[in-house]
Amino acid sequence: MSVRRRWCGQRDGRTPKGRTDRALSPVVGKALELGIVVLFIALVTTTFYGDVIPGYRTTAAAEVAERTVVDAAASVEDAVPERTHRIDRRVAVSLPATIRGDPYRLRATSPANESTTALVLEHPDEGVGGRVTLSFPVREVAVSGTWQSTSESWAVVSNDGGRIVVTLENGRNAASGVVNAVAGGAP
Repeated sequence: MSVRRRWCGQRDGRTPKGRTDRALSPVVGKALELGIVVLFIALVTTTFYGDVIPGYRTTAAAEVAERTVVDAAASVEDAVPERTHRIDRRVAVSLPATIRGDPYRLRATSPANESTTALVLEHPDEGVGGRVTLSFPVREVAVSGTWQSTSESWAVVSNDGGRIVVTLENGRNAASGVVNAVAGGAP
């Protein structure tokens, strides 16, 4: 019987060497597996939020900015009628309030050495922006002004002697004769 006691080790209150060590190894193994899974999830999350997602947001915002400036330029070009002797027209232009969560502005610019005017989108994120050259089917057209994305935008067209003047304005306007246009649509 002494041989039997030595193998079982339970009858006399003694435990054989190594049995307590084996009882702890599944717990340690599962803790290590859980630690590896948590480390993997943390690594994937850091990669996505540190590199992949901001890069995607900037790329998507750049596409939205490009579409916005093209649509706004089309609205400005459509606001100018082909044949007129007397013009007094206000066209509402719909712009997204923010791009990539930030407000932006559209500015008419005409370089000193060129006769063309361009519409430029300026955004706080330098990866987001756009520029479109405006072209009009009629005689000389002067475009000036700035649109802020946070308020209503208007293209005000008037006749200034021998040329047509388009002014980009912001704010509410309750004047009659207002033509509504979605950016990119015809007035």
